[in-house]
Amino acid sequence: MKGISRTILVAILVLILSGCTVGPDYRPPDTHPPAKWHSPMHGGLTSEKPDIQTLARWWTTLGDPLLTSLEERAVKGNLDLKKAIYRVREARAMRGMEKSRFFPYLDARASAQELRSSAYSTEKKSPGAKRRGEESKLYQVGLDSTWELDIFGGTRRSVEAAQAQLEATQEDLRDVLVSLTAEVAINYVDIRTYQARLAAAKANLKAQERIYQLNLSRYRAGLIDELAVQQSRYVMENTRSQIPGLEKALEKAMNRLAVLLGETPGSLHRELARVKPIPTPPLKVAVGIPADTLRQRPDVRRAERELAAATANIGVAKAELYPKLDLSGTIGLESVSSGHLWEWVSRTSGFGLHIFWQIFHAGALREQVKAQEAREKQVLMSYRQTVLKALEEVEDALVAYAKEQQRLESLKEATQAARAAYSIAWDRYRAGLVDFTDVMDAERALQSYQDQLAESEGAVASSLIRIYKALGGGWSHMEPLIEEKTK
Repeated sequence: MKGISRTILVAILVLILSGCTVGPDYRPPDTHPPAKWHSPMHGGLTSEKPDIQTLARWWTTLGDPLLTSLEERAVKGNLDLKKAIYRVREARAMRGMEKSRFFPYLDARASAQELRSSAYSTEKKSPGAKRRGEESKLYQVGLDSTWELDIFGGTRRSVEAAQAQLEATQEDLRDVLVSLTAEVAINYVDIRTYQARLAAAKANLKAQERIYQLNLSRYRAGLIDELAVQQSRYVMENTRSQIPGLEKALEKAMNRLAVLLGETPGSLHRELARVKPIPTPPLKVAVGIPADTLRQRPDVRRAERELAAATANIGVAKAELYPKLDLSGTIGLESVSSGHLWEWVSRTSGFGLHIFWQIFHAGALREQVKAQEAREKQVLMSYRQTVLKALEEVEDALVAYAKEQQRLESLKEATQAARAAYSIAWDRYRAGLVDFTDVMDAERALQSYQDQLAESEGAVASSLIRIYKALGGGWSHMEPLIEEKTK
């Protein structure tokens, strides 16, 4: 009865103490984002809250079905995304390992031993008697159990940290999705931009070849001197020299897009060979307010979860300063004869309480707590830096989009004027009113503006893509497609 009473008292004491959890409780930090974006809302931008579905599938605003198909294929095949999925699985398993510490461990054992003692360890025999050691056998089976009671919450804090780390890894997966969808779209826009620039360069080359042949005929007829022939020739060859560079850039963009989809380089060339226009942004783009962006962006959410994990680890470190209590027990069977091993009288059992307390470690445990507190402050600074970079990325993207549209409008005007100037110069040249230098200058200006115009159209589309990436768009629509893979 006395032993039972002591056990009950210990159990009551454990239940009382188990409510104690050392270490700070986590509270999300205040970010205090600005009320609105500093960049002016020009070029169709508006501070209205983005539609959830539009932000989730922002690439559909570019109106290109092939791009939508490529985005879905990338989610299924991209290797970086698959690595991120396995990281989530790893983090989930680590959380499960920490949770297992709440429960007792149970081990099974079995052994059979045959022992022989030394002949000289037995009692004395009469002179001349043959000496012989004693032999014995021992058979054992049993179950051993140990259970570390989480008196001061060290295990609870470990599970809390593991859960926060799992959530941070899930946010990292979403961040990979945001980057992937943006990279696929940007590379697709690059492909269409290079195709447009190539088409303009080849059209100019054909026109310059005709001019060269015309000048050559007029020179042979004695109507012009050789200078115009050579001028038209080097203009033609200069344009021809630009085509291989554009073709090389186009090949690289196609190969890059294929790798993003998890396919071999060259596998998309036939599919993308047909020239299509550069995607055109919508007339209106809702970007919301900074607070909306910080809630949406996975990198900010990941940094916040990492801060939660670091805070919980302070409690894990503090728990090492306090005693640990283990309950252990064993039940089994033991016999010197295998035939009697399974009899009830062969049973054995034991129960014990073990207290372990690291009383003196020359201050190492307290320094460990200080080190973890310093790590938590570092993670807090990283979180705040992530918030600032997120706001910076959006501001830069908004400015780039609005300013590139202004540049595009000016280039359209310049291209139209250059085309008119080239037509006038060519008519005057054929009438003999000006020399070929005027035609050559007008032609080079037109070619330059046509190339810049195509490049700017692509830059506008890419700037819009970067806005949606900065806003954290793209992951919420694709997440159901990969949710099962993370389990």
